[in-house]
Amino acid sequence: MMTSQPRSGLREWLTKLSALGLFCAMPIGIVHASPASAPRAYCAKVVNDDRVRPVPSSLGPAIKRLFNIGGAYALQTTSYRCADGKVMLCNVGANLACGKANLSKSLPGATAWCKDNPNSDFIPMAATGHDTIYAWRCANGIAVAGASISQVDARGFFVDNWKRLP
Repeated sequence: MMTSQPRSGLREWLTKLSALGLFCAMPIGIVHASPASAPRAYCAKVVNDDRVRPVPSSLGPAIKRLFNIGGAYALQTTSYRCADGKVMLCNVGANLACGKANLSKSLPGATAWCKDNPNSDFIPMAATGHDTIYAWRCANGIAVAGASISQVDARGFFVDNWKRLP
């Protein structure tokens, strides 16, 4: 038969630890850098984390300085990630991609566009997506990736879309 009470030996051990201050001090003494509330500490600890996360309100003033936007809108449209132990910020603004860049030279949307526009000299981002690094065109109904129009950092993110938190 199971009980919800700890066995007397365990209860006695926990009581002794608590009396010595060890039971309570163990969890408090461990520093947990929370990605949600302490981005600087979290990034310093993990160094690189490519997950794009929502920003806490504490970063509001920095977002205002870096992107010249403020308030709830700024917090809702800005994300952060960790690179080299630093906090990197991205604001989606006017269709900017905050995720990793798409380096593929074969895009289903571009292929579909070229079927309907076989010799178009450009393919709009509505068809390619905003995360491609290439300028696209159609040649006889085939999507062709042209020159790279964006730079990516060592972790695969758009250089121009991310700013380091000072």
